[in-house]
Amino acid sequence: MKAENPSTTAGEVRPLPDGARPDLSNATVREDLAGQGRCALVHLPTGRTCLLPLRHHGACEFHRPQEADDVAAGG
Repeated sequence: MKAENPSTTAGEVRPLPDGARPDLSNATVREDLAGQGRCALVHLPTGRTCLLPLRHHGACEFHRPQEADDVAAGG
Protein backbone atom coordinates (compact mmCIF):
# COMPACT_ATOMS: atom_id res chain seq x y z
CA MET A 1 0.00 0.00 0.00
CA LYS A 2 1.41 3.34 -1.02
CA ALA A 3 0.81 6.57 0.88
CA GLU A 4 -2.24 8.37 -0.37
CA ASN A 5 -4.13 11.48 0.62
CA PRO A 6 -6.89 10.77 3.14
CA SER A 7 -10.43 11.09 1.86
CA THR A 8 -13.58 12.24 3.57
CA THR A 9 -16.78 10.23 3.86
CA ALA A 10 -18.13 12.14 0.84
CA GLY A 11 -15.21 10.88 -1.25
CA GLU A 12 -13.40 14.23 -1.36
CA VAL A 13 -9.62 14.11 -1.10
CA ARG A 14 -8.24 16.43 1.55
CA PRO A 15 -4.95 18.08 0.56
CA LEU A 16 -1.96 17.37 2.77
CA PRO A 17 0.84 19.79 3.51
CA ASP A 18 3.82 19.30 1.21
CA GLY A 19 5.84 16.31 2.29
CA ALA A 20 3.22 15.00 4.74
CA ARG A 21 3.24 11.21 5.09
CA PRO A 22 0.18 9.89 6.92
CA ASP A 23 1.64 6.39 6.63
CA LEU A 24 4.59 7.14 8.94
CA SER A 25 2.57 5.99 11.94
CA ASN A 26 2.41 2.57 10.30
CA ALA A 27 4.98 0.03 11.52
CA THR A 28 5.46 -1.19 7.94
CA VAL A 29 7.13 2.06 6.78
CA ARG A 30 10.77 2.89 7.55
CA GLU A 31 10.87 6.53 8.65
CA ASP A 32 14.54 7.02 7.74
CA LEU A 33 13.91 6.06 4.10
CA ALA A 34 10.52 7.78 3.94
CA GLY A 35 12.26 11.01 4.93
CA GLN A 36 14.40 10.62 1.80
CA GLY A 37 11.34 10.45 -0.46
CA ARG A 38 11.30 6.67 -0.80
CA CYS A 39 8.26 4.38 -0.66
CA ALA A 40 9.92 2.67 2.35
CA LEU A 41 7.25 -0.03 2.67
CA VAL A 42 8.63 -3.02 4.58
CA HIS A 43 7.56 -6.59 3.83
CA LEU A 44 7.39 -7.76 7.43
CA PRO A 45 7.86 -11.54 6.89
CA THR A 46 11.18 -10.99 5.06
CA GLY A 47 12.32 -7.58 6.31
CA ARG A 48 12.83 -6.44 2.72
CA THR A 49 12.13 -2.75 1.92
CA CYS A 50 10.87 -0.96 -1.20
CA LEU A 51 13.41 1.65 -2.27
CA LEU A 52 11.38 3.13 -5.13
CA PRO A 53 10.24 6.78 -4.98
CA LEU A 54 7.14 7.66 -2.98
CA ARG A 55 3.87 7.04 -4.85
CA HIS A 56 5.64 5.06 -7.56
CA HIS A 57 3.60 3.34 -10.25
CA GLY A 58 3.30 -0.42 -10.21
CA ALA A 59 4.32 -2.94 -7.61
CA CYS A 60 6.93 -2.37 -4.94
CA GLU A 61 10.45 -3.64 -5.54
CA PHE A 62 11.74 -5.04 -2.26
CA HIS A 63 15.46 -5.07 -1.42
CA ARG A 64 17.48 -6.81 1.27
CA PRO A 65 17.75 -5.04 4.65
CA GLN A 66 21.48 -4.35 4.09
CA GLU A 67 20.71 -2.56 0.79
CA ALA A 68 18.07 -0.45 2.53
CA ASP A 69 20.50 0.38 5.33
CA ASP A 70 23.11 1.47 2.77
CA VAL A 71 20.59 3.76 1.05
CA ALA A 72 19.47 5.19 4.40
CA ALA A 73 23.10 5.92 5.28
CA GLY A 74 23.51 7.79 2.00
CA GLY A 75 25.62 5.17 0.29
